[in-house]
Order: sequence, then C-alpha cells, then structure tokens
Amino acid sequence: MKKILLFFVLCLIFIPKVSCSTSSAHSYVLMDAETGRVLDSKNMNDKSLIASITKIMTAVITIESNKLDELVKVDDSILKSYGSGIYIQVGEEMLLKDMLYGLMLRSGNDAAVMIATYVAGSEEAFVKLMNDKAKKIGMKNTTFVNSSGLDNTDSGNYSTAYDMALLTRYAMQYDEYREIVKTKEYTVKTNYKTYVWHNKNKLLNYDYVTGGKTGYTEKAGRTLVSSASKDDMNLIVVTIRDSDDWNTHIKLYNYAFSNYTSYKVLNKDNFNIIGDTYYNNDLYIKEDLYIPLKNSETGMLISKIKLEKLKNYKQDDKVGYIEIYIDDELLATKDIYVNKKDENKTQGFWSKLWEWIKFW
Repeated sequence: MKKILLFFVLCLIFIPKVSCSTSSAHSYVLMDAETGRVLDSKNMNDKSLIASITKIMTAVITIESNKLDELVKVDDSILKSYGSGIYIQVGEEMLLKDMLYGLMLRSGNDAAVMIATYVAGSEEAFVKLMNDKAKKIGMKNTTFVNSSGLDNTDSGNYSTAYDMALLTRYAMQYDEYREIVKTKEYTVKTNYKTYVWHNKNKLLNYDYVTGGKTGYTEKAGRTLVSSASKDDMNLIVVTIRDSDDWNTHIKLYNYAFSNYTSYKVLNKDNFNIIGDTYYNNDLYIKEDLYIPLKNSETGMLISKIKLEKLKNYKQDDKVGYIEIYIDDELLATKDIYVNKKDENKTQGFWSKLWEWIKFW
C-alpha cells in the first residue's frame, strides 16, 4: 500500500533549564511514564541485585493470571520462605488479590512463594514466566531466579535501574496494580485471623507520589521504586544501592517538576494533519499526548506521520500512526484511526445497489 509521509514542527514556549545532581545512589533513573523517555540517570544500565523490588514483576504475573478473585489455601511451600513476611499459616485461606496486597505493602516473602506456587504450580515455573515477561517488555539486563528478591544463597535477582523503570511503566497500565501500590492501609480477614497491613513506602506521605515498592537485603543494599503525578506529568524513579533513597526520590521529582513543563503535544479533540486530502481529515487519535520539555528542547519537536491509503476503510480502522521526535530520538508513537467511512470508497457495486433498492 502506498504511504503518505508528512512532516511538521511543533514549536513550544521556552522554560528555564537547571541541572540535577544526585550522588548517593549507585544507580538511578528518572523516567517519563508517558513516553518512557529518560529525563535524568546515573549508571542506569549497571546490573545489580535488586532485592524486593523484584515483587513488581511478581505482581504483574499475578494480575495477568486472571485469578485474583480465587481463594488460595496456603500449603507447606511457604515453609521455605524467610525474611520479611505476612506470616500466613498452612491451611489458611485468603483471596489471591488480598495476598497480593500483603506482597506489595508488607513485602511478604511467604506471600511471594505462595503466589508463585498457586499461579504457576511451582516457583520454578513462575520464575520462567517472570523471565519471559522481562524479555517481552524489553528488560535486556534482567535475570530472575525467585519471586521474592531474596539473595542469601549463591544467587539472586539482577536487573538495572532502567529495566526496573520499564517494568514499572508496564505495570502501571493495570488498574489493580495502581490501586494496590497507592494503598496506605489494608485490612484482610481470613478463616484464621484478621490482618491490618500498612504500606512500607513512606513516600506515599507526599501528595504527588502514587505508588512504588521498597527493597532491602544486606547484599543488595536499599532499592526503591516510586511513581508520581503532578500537572499532567507522570514520572517513575528507580534507585539501586542508595542509603538515602527517600531523599533521592524527592530530589529527582522536585528537579523534574521545577525544570520540565508537560505540554499537550497531541490533542485527541483537535487532531488535524496538514496536507491530508485522501481522508479529508476525518482522522483521530484515542488519547492526548503529554511530553515533559525543558528550555533547550522546546523548538526541537518533530512529528512524522505515516498514513496508508486503505481502499476499503471502515469506521475506526487504523490507517497509520504519528511519531514524535527530538532530533533522532523517538519519544512517542500514537496510532491514527479514521473517524467515518467514505461511502464512495468503501462500498462495492452490490452494496450500493442494495442501499438504492432499500431506499425505494
């Protein structure tokens, strides 16, 4: 199919540029959750032990199992867990969704083992799902060996700040995940007892922080993932081996909010393409696109649009896509859809004849 290639430049207002310096973390990344663009980083591709932020992947696999409303009967697989736990007992019954809250709010290693065993049949099978998902997401420097993040044996889970930001960005697409990680307190009643869990993530005390996951082992040091939203800007921060991680996250968020402005680069309610005569601009995108920009970037945005001339296009058919760049860096891609069909192009002879007969 013949393609139409159109270019236009989006010019925006200038804002001040200030550098950010954070040195207490071995590695960190500040990422725009909307586009996946890295706004600031340090050693973001260094592979390190990641401790309990592993459980973000455990949560993703669990949510995608579509078993959250099933009742789990705790078996003796939990006896091999150690370290932090929610202290469930063999024979206890708990909804898988509730167990997931225990996993994320209290970092329960016993919950991680039980979840893995229930979802996949064994922790080994669950770990395979974790590694397969990591590859699919694009986590090129990540290897999981368990569902909890424990590393007291000869091995542990290795990843990077960048890979864990990619994972968090992926996880945030799920309503269940976003709801769990922003919860400060959660109460669960089982056939054995009642639990009241408080989230270990102290960053939730800040109004703009929307979730995250803590982690610590002696080998890995302190690891922390968080997300935040303010003024149409959605951000993710990951720190690895950082003794002052709470402050590092706040500093990075303050840096982003002070030095970037989130611009509505694409408006779903007013989407037009200069030069389009084939579809008569009966085109739309499904969502607005916001991109954080600072001083030196405001005049650098370029859009590339590719449309395909579909001969038999119908209402809501995908007919192309739009890409947003800064220089050669691809920031975002949005699919383009047709808003209404062109009867002269989409209807064949017999269809037109039938419409004519029905009219008469």
